[in-house]
Amino acid sequence: MDTIGEFSLLTALAALVGGYLCGSIPFGLILTRLAGLGDIRSIGSGNIGATNVLRTGNKGLAALTLLLDALKGLAPVLIAKAFGTEAAMAAGFGAFVGHLYPVWLGFRGGKGVATFAGISLGYSWMVLLPFAAGWLLTAFITRYSSLAALVGVCVTTLTLFILGENMLGWLYVGLTALVFFKHRANIARLREGTESRIGQKG
Repeated sequence: MDTIGEFSLLTALAALVGGYLCGSIPFGLILTRLAGLGDIRSIGSGNIGATNVLRTGNKGLAALTLLLDALKGLAPVLIAKAFGTEAAMAAGFGAFVGHLYPVWLGFRGGKGVATFAGISLGYSWMVLLPFAAGWLLTAFITRYSSLAALVGVCVTTLTLFILGENMLGWLYVGLTALVFFKHRANIARLREGTESRIGQKG
């Protein structure tokens, strides 16, 4: 029994570290530099995610950043699923923290929205669906990407508890708290009415 427990712990730890390393790849920064657009951290919000890449005016590059940031959440979860639920949860959490706090960039990364979506799809399309619905509806009505993200993560977490997925729900409480923490400046700007809208430069 101790051997099984030790194996499970080591597996979860390996999934956590693997997820972190995958999640910490700064695709937004890499792609904008390859495209000759300089350092994405020097424009707009300074974020390395797709919303800020969109402020360069390159929609294709923003879409590719969105896809790759989602994949770096999706891939670790799908791989870790083969080793059990705990491993999949550890991989997802690791990937999320990796995106937010990448070791390669002095632990200053993105805000986790696309990676959150990828992680959710990795667990189940039923986890992704409430996030996508909340994000899309809020974005359509307000054109605030930050507000859409905050609504989306809250709807997802609440849905998990309603469906009785309590273990996963508590993981998402942690992810949601991190999303809110990373969006604290956006929340302040939303209150002041100075937050940038989707597609707006600067």
